[in-house]
Amino acid sequence: MPKTVIHVFHDDDHSITTGTRVAQRIHEVASDHDCVVEVLCFGPAQRRLTDGGASEAGATYNRQVDELIAAGVAVGACVNAARADGVEAELVRRGLNLRVARDEFLRFTLEQATVITF
Repeated sequence: MPKTVIHVFHDDDHSITTGTRVAQRIHEVASDHDCVVEVLCFGPAQRRLTDGGASEAGATYNRQVDELIAAGVAVGACVNAARADGVEAELVRRGLNLRVARDEFLRFTLEQATVITF
């Protein structure tokens, strides 16, 4: 089954809010096209998952991530970064799939996924 991966990397307000909103919009029609959507939050954007909604954009980003998870979209983040930041348990509790980012990028290649980075 074809897959579109939204890779949210940059932590500027526009990247985090637009990337997760694009994932939501694609998810709305993906099943009509026998396609699946996945999200990977990594790098600077991953740290915004636990900033407590310090800004309006951060709050929107976190709300959209939680909505994606509730809608059944696989949302992942790097387990090594989560451990280094001491937030592994918090991200797991929220429903994020924590994996080694290196392995996830290779999996996307092997699955021939389309990866769009914000």
